[in-house]
Amino acid sequence: MNNPPPKLSREERLAALEKAKLSRQERAAVKARLSKEEISLFDVINDPRDSIQRMKVYELLSAMPGVGKIRATAIMERRNVSLTRRIGGLGPLQLAALGKELTLTKTAPNKGKLIVISGPGGVGKSTITAVLRKDPRFWISVSATTREPRPGERDGVDYYFYSEAKFQELIDTNQFMEWTEFAGNRYGTPKSPVEEWRTMGKHVILEIEIDGARQVRVREPEATLVFIAPPSWDELVRRLTERGTDSPERRAARLALAELEMAAAGEFDEVLVNHEVGGLVSQLVSLATA
Repeated sequence: MNNPPPKLSREERLAALEKAKLSRQERAAVKARLSKEEISLFDVINDPRDSIQRMKVYELLSAMPGVGKIRATAIMERRNVSLTRRIGGLGPLQLAALGKELTLTKTAPNKGKLIVISGPGGVGKSTITAVLRKDPRFWISVSATTREPRPGERDGVDYYFYSEAKFQELIDTNQFMEWTEFAGNRYGTPKSPVEEWRTMGKHVILEIEIDGARQVRVREPEATLVFIAPPSWDELVRRLTERGTDSPERRAARLALAELEMAAAGEFDEVLVNHEVGGLVSQLVSLATA
């Protein structure tokens, strides 16, 4: 038996109606600017507002000069994109296909920035990238590895899983931004997907170790290197200690490594202190969108 919808108070109904009205106004304003070529297709796709991310792709394409409803339908059918697909639900292959279909000239986006974040273990890098992953303006880089997939891991989502021969081929042809070897397996950041996403206007975040950041500095000089620092050394020790999964020996090794990593902060373009994740994410967004 289906549960009845929740009953809303008069104030809640009025607030919901006002929110819906505002969303319609925001979508109408975006479509008007798009039709006048004041903004590009990718400006809209990268707009973080929920009202825009929930707009249907068909509605967006139809508003573009020279496209209209008939051509929009044909484009979406040809590129296998559902007419009910919303902007926030577009995958990377669909985004690339739409870009090629429309041969983006006037609508070409500004190239996204490349931002490398690094810092000692326990400082909160993974939590930061998890928040940025929800922002449509950003893409979190996916690493390649030669290790076998673990249960539940998906190729191209969690990692690109390469054979030893494939990984070596990419090294030999200079197609990694950085790479390293750890515990008998190799890990690296392939250039190609990073460049594809940047070409589509996305700001790309690389969450990598200090040595990897140094390699990116040499190979991609335009990258912005950001060091994430703890509020204090004592706070970092507390975070690492409270993990509770390490032996005393392993914990001591982590702390020794963290000391070396903290000493590298001066090599980075920016040093951001992780007092609170939301505030630090806002700083990274400002850095990328300035």
